[in-house]
Amino acid sequence: QVQLVESGGGLVQPGGSLRLSCVASGTFFKLYAMGWHRQAPGKQRELVAGITSDGTTNYADSVKGRFTISRDNAKNTVYLQMNSLKPEDTAVYYCKAGLRDWGQGTQVTVSS
Repeated sequence: QVQLVESGGGLVQPGGSLRLSCVASGTFFKLYAMGWHRQAPGKQRELVAGITSDGTTNYADSVKGRFTISRDNAKNTVYLQMNSLKPEDTAVYYCKAGLRDWGQGTQVTVSS
């Protein structure tokens, strides 16, 4: 089981930026596909962005061109750079490793 710890959430104005980080435990991080998901109040959790072990990325249509996922295998860390944030991006953001391991989540609130 992989332990995941997210950080970097907070309150930001519309149009602003945040960078989320997720640090994973263990020595096999580089083998895992990693993902960022989010869940807004009253809504289902959804995939925001994913990155495979070889660096291939994919994004939800709602964040394409605004968010960038990346990974640093030397630091066991995956990042989510979020630019041009909108109020509808407000949610708890979760990091996921592989098929089953989740972090505890970090709150992102976009509001003026």
